[in-house]
Amino acid sequence: MKNFKDLDIDRIIQMCWEDRTPFDAIKSQFNISEKEVISIMRNNLRERSFLNWRRRVDNRKTKHQSLSVPQKKRFKSKSQRQISFNRFK
Repeated sequence: MKNFKDLDIDRIIQMCWEDRTPFDAIKSQFNISEKEVISIMRNNLRERSFLNWRRRVDNRKTKHQSLSVPQKKRFKSKSQRQISFNRFK
């Protein structure tokens, strides 16, 4: 596994908890696979928090770009765009 700074690990965890951030966006930003993301979550969250997160994202279409239906334009505040940079191109 790659060595990340604490700030990067915090950002990965934040992106994982966001419902509309697909694993593909995390991969493009940090160059890690979904399996590595799960490992980071497992190693950096309390056990109960990790289990809650896994239950939450398991088979969630918004977390897997290939399962997502092409989405209509959704409202997104201008400030969120500047903070998150989670857009997957």
